Amino acid sequence: MGTKAIDPQSIRNVTIIGDPNETACVAHRLHRDSGDRGAIRWPADQAEYTIRIAELSSRIPNAELEHSIRVADGLIAVVNAATRRDPRLETVLRIADDHQVARLCLINGLDQPGADFDRWMHTIADIHGATPLALHVPLGVGAEFQDIIDLFPMWTDSTEIPAEQLHRRIRRRTRIGDVVPILCDASGNAPLLDAIVRYLPSPMDVCQPEHALDY
Repeated sequence: MGTKAIDPQSIRNVTIIGDPNETACVAHRLHRDSGDRGAIRWPADQAEYTIRIAELSSRIPNAELEHSIRVADGLIAVVNAATRRDPRLETVLRIADDHQVARLCLINGLDQPGADFDRWMHTIADIHGATPLALHVPLGVGAEFQDIIDLFPMWTDSTEIPAEQLHRRIRRRTRIGDVVPILCDASGNAPLLDAIVRYLPSPMDVCQPEHALDY
């Protein structure tokens, strides 16, 4: 039997970047729950997507870090809400902004002592020109953490804009580096996988002539 062709527009090559232990946890969980150690097949919006995940430590030398980010299709920056400052992660976000690499931020550790969601929202806004766009907010933090609130249904209810149209708007602004969608890790895998396929670009979206020399 022949191999089924994959539409390049349905592919998402995603690099998870941050502290090595935290990126490994996220990647392992996504593969474990999907039951596939290779590419993840994910249905969303009446289509099936192929998600390929790589991990990148934010601790590697700056030159290597910049090159890896510059040639990435899309990034997920993993942020620990209990960390007051992470200069290496700030460097990652600056580089991504300099090269207009589409990215999501995944905030974890919301139930840990000292967690502060708002502090990281302000930090992300101050690091670069892109505006943080919270798709989730926590209900309480630290010892008072209870749950995650999904803001997307509230937007569609208040604006009366169809969900598909709103997804397209967020995707377009994410792709050009105007916004950075913010998700909370405690919301589980499905919202993260949905955000990957809806907001991060396909290889066709980032196939620019200047990138040919980067490989």
